[in-house]
Amino acid sequence: MKKKALILVSMLLAAVMSTQAQNLYICKQGNVETAPELTFTNGGSTLNNTMQTADIDSITTHIPNLHFVGGDLSMLLKYEQQGAKYLDKNGNNIDDLLAFVKQQGWNTIRVRLFVDPSNDSDKAVIQDLDYVITLSKRIKDAGLLLLLDFHYSDTWADPSKQWTPAAWLSLDNSQLQTKIYDYTKDCLQQLNAAGASPDFIQTGNEISYGMLWGTSGTSANRCYTSSDATNWNRFTNLLKQAGKACREVCPRAQIIIHSERTPKPNVLIDFFNRMKNANVDYDIIGLSYYPYFHGDLNTLKTAINRLETANYGKKIQIVETGYPSQWEVPGTSFNYTATYPYSVAGQKQFTQDLITMLKEHPLVNGLSWWYPEANAKGCTGDLSSDWYNAGLFNNSTGKALDALYELKNFR
Repeated sequence: MKKKALILVSMLLAAVMSTQAQNLYICKQGNVETAPELTFTNGGSTLNNTMQTADIDSITTHIPNLHFVGGDLSMLLKYEQQGAKYLDKNGNNIDDLLAFVKQQGWNTIRVRLFVDPSNDSDKAVIQDLDYVITLSKRIKDAGLLLLLDFHYSDTWADPSKQWTPAAWLSLDNSQLQTKIYDYTKDCLQQLNAAGASPDFIQTGNEISYGMLWGTSGTSANRCYTSSDATNWNRFTNLLKQAGKACREVCPRAQIIIHSERTPKPNVLIDFFNRMKNANVDYDIIGLSYYPYFHGDLNTLKTAINRLETANYGKKIQIVETGYPSQWEVPGTSFNYTATYPYSVAGQKQFTQDLITMLKEHPLVNGLSWWYPEANAKGCTGDLSSDWYNAGLFNNSTGKALDALYELKNFR
C-alpha cells in the first residue's frame, strides 16, 4: 500500500476511535464488509488479520449521535488584520484561534457568504467569495468542519430584508432560478478546487418569508402576503435550484434550511410543512435562537418539541445563538437577567442550561455561537469601537470567556 494511503487510513483509524464509532464499512473490490474496529498488523499491510490494505478501496463509518458544535467566525480575518489580541482565560496568547477552539472541543465553523458585499458600507459585510475561500481553506486545514451560509444578497439577509443582489435585479423569475443554480454551483466548485469543500450548506439565511425579494424596500415577492401561492411557488423553486447545485458539486454535504421563527411555532411548522409539500430537498432544520429577542429557553424547547412531533425526518441545528456578558444587546426585547445576569457567570450559566436542554432532544445535533470572535483588544481599525457584547472574548482584555469552554459539553 502506498505510504500516503496508509497515512490516510491511520488518520481515519484515529478519528474513528476518538468518536467511538459503532459501524465500520470496508469496501474491497466491489464488496462491502462490516467491522466493529480496525486492527492493522504486519507493518500496516494487513487489516483485521484477513485483508491486505493494498486491496481496500475505502473505509467509511457511521457514528451515532455525533454532535456538531462551534461558532460563526466570519469576521476572523478582519480581526486578525486589525491586530486583535486573543488570549485564553488565563491570559496566555492565542496564536491561532482556529487551533485554539479546536482544542476546546469545537468541530464546526460557520462562515457567511455575500454575493457582492462591496455594495454595502457595513464594516461586517465583507465576506465575498475570495474572502470566504481564504478563511474556509484555513478552517479545513485545521481539521474542522465547514458550515457555509449563503446569504444570496449583497448585504444582511434576515426575515425583514432579503434583497436581491444588484447584479441580479434585471432577471425575471425563470432567469433567477438559473442564476441561483449557476452562482451556487460556481461558488462550491471554487471552494472544492481550493481544498475547502463545505460539510454543511445553508441555502439562504433566515428565509422564513422567502428570499430574493427585489430592490431594497419592496415586498412584492415576500411570502405570507396577498400573493401567497405565487410567492411560495417562486421561493421553493429557487430553493430547489440552489439545492440541486449543492447535490451536484458537494454530494456529501448536508443542506440546511434556516428559519428564525423560534418564538412562533405555528409559523415555523407551517413553513416546514410547505417545504415538505413542495418536495424541497434538504437534510437539516436550522434555527436561530437569541433569548434577548426570542424569549426564554422554554420558547426554544417548545419549538423543538413541535418540530419533533411533526416528524419531518430531519435533524435540527441551532445555527445561531448568543448571550451578553456585560450589557444588553441593542434592540433587546426580552429581559432574561433575573435568570442570567449580564455577566461572565450569567453567560456561562445560560450556555450550560442551553446545552442541557438541547441534549434532551435526540434530533438536535448542532449548536453554533454567532460572532464569538468579536474582540476589540488591540484592534487599530473600525473594529476597535461599537463592541458586540455577546461574543466569547472580553473586548477590553482579549481574554476568552467561560462560556467558550462550555460549548464542548454539547458534543
